[in-house]
Amino acid sequence: MTENQFKTILIFLVPQVVKKITEHFNCDDVNAVRSFYSSKLYALLEQEETKLWHFSPLNLFTLYEEETRTGNFNLPEEC
Repeated sequence: MTENQFKTILIFLVPQVVKKITEHFNCDDVNAVRSFYSSKLYALLEQEETKLWHFSPLNLFTLYEEETRTGNFNLPEEC
């Protein structure tokens, strides 16, 4: 996958995850984006080789929510 293809995937994926964050945590877009971008999950998501971009926005949100609750998250074994 080229870098441009990967960036395009993130451009579509990240807003969907952020929307779920705003809905679940009842926060505005700015705070949701800041929180997601500073998460461990996003640090891994922006690395193409982790293949986290294969996950649905709901799966990514679930991992994010777990990270906010516990400070960490567990990836499914297929990652």
